[in-house]
Amino acid sequence: MRANKMKIKKFKYIFGPVPSWRLGSSLGVDLISGTRKTCSFDCVYCQVGRTLKLSSRREVFVKKSEILKEIKSLPKAKIDYITFSGMGEPTLAKNLGELIKAVKKVRPEKVAVLTNSSVLNRKDVRDELMEADFVIAKLDASNQKIFEKIDRPVKNLKLKTIITSIKSFKKVFKGKLALQIMFTRENKKWASQIAKIAKDINPDETQLNTPLRPCGAKPVSRQELSGIAKYFKGLNIVSVYRAERKKVKSFSDENTLIRRGKI
Repeated sequence: MRANKMKIKKFKYIFGPVPSWRLGSSLGVDLISGTRKTCSFDCVYCQVGRTLKLSSRREVFVKKSEILKEIKSLPKAKIDYITFSGMGEPTLAKNLGELIKAVKKVRPEKVAVLTNSSVLNRKDVRDELMEADFVIAKLDASNQKIFEKIDRPVKNLKLKTIITSIKSFKKVFKGKLALQIMFTRENKKWASQIAKIAKDINPDETQLNTPLRPCGAKPVSRQELSGIAKYFKGLNIVSVYRAERKKVKSFSDENTLIRRGKI
C-alpha cells in the first residue's frame, strides 16, 4: 500500500477519477500543467483561479510522451470518460489531436473535451476535436457586453464568431456535442435569449450549470435554475442541481484536486 501511494504522488498531468455530474466517473488530463494557468478567458467563476496568461495562441505545453507515460501507468479504476480539461483551455494545446488518438490506442474509455469554444473557428482545432467522443462547448452569454463581463476573453474575441463556430462544428461532428451554460447572478436575466441561441445550435445535450465550488461569482439557487430551465424546453437538459453523481474513489491527493477546482 505504501509503494502504491508513492506511485500515485508522481502523477502530474492526470487527476481523479472524479464524480462528474456530466460524465460519470471522469479521469482528468491536464495539457496545460507545468506552466502558469493559460486560457483565452478569465471567467469570473473559474474554480482554478485567475488566468495568469491570457492568450488564444496554440502551443505545446506538455509533451505527448509525458502524458502517455502517466496514462499507461494508471492504477486500476472504473472510468467512464478520459476528459481533457484542467488548468486552462485544452484546445490551446497544439498536440491535443494527436493525444486524443494516442490515448484511444492504449485505453478503452471514451474521450471527452471541455472547451470554452474560443478557437473553434480554427479548422485545425475542429479537425482535432473530431477525434473525441464527447465535446462540451461553453456558451455563457447572448450578447457581447455580458460575454465580456462574465468570460473576460482575450482582446477582440467576438461572441458572434463563437456562436457561428459552434453551429458549424455541430453540423460535421459525429460524436456527442453538449452546450454548457454557466448561470450566475450576472447573466441569469438573459436566460431566454441564451435559450434561443441554444435551440438554434440544437446540441445533443444542454448542461445548465452554476458555480457551486468556491470562486469569484455567486451561484443561482436551485429554484432559480429550475425556472431558467423552462426557457430551454424542447432540448435535452441536464441540470447541475438534479444530476446524480457516482461514488468514485480518486487516486489523486486532495491538494491536486483542489488545485484543479475539483473540490
